[in-house]
Amino acid sequence: MPHRKVGSSIHLSGQLPFKDGELLGQGVVGRDVELETAQELARHAALNCLAAAVQAVGDLDRVRIVQMLVFVASTPDFGEQSQVANAASELLIEVLGENGRHARTAIGVAGLPLNTPVEIQVICTAV
Repeated sequence: MPHRKVGSSIHLSGQLPFKDGELLGQGVVGRDVELETAQELARHAALNCLAAAVQAVGDLDRVRIVQMLVFVASTPDFGEQSQVANAASELLIEVLGENGRHARTAIGVAGLPLNTPVEIQVICTAV
């Protein structure tokens, strides 16, 4: 299930950068994947979060993002996870305006499902 409602909060499952059923990238940021590519993948994962949120609340105009967790599969010396996450944050604010503003954590990890460079998890509410 792509989401779980708990009180007024909606917890979205981690979303990968899929488009039309195809994973858009694989590899590790800082080794196989450039920062700009990782940012584009983060935008796609954020769009998938919005799609899951719409499924949960029924209408994009009702979505308010509360928190976003961005997981970046990266080399130990890559320290720009926040720059990857910025691309997703900017997209959410661009699409939702004030309802897209959120708290955020960007985390570097050793690996992610399907060898994707980016996975995003969101907590939102319906307004």
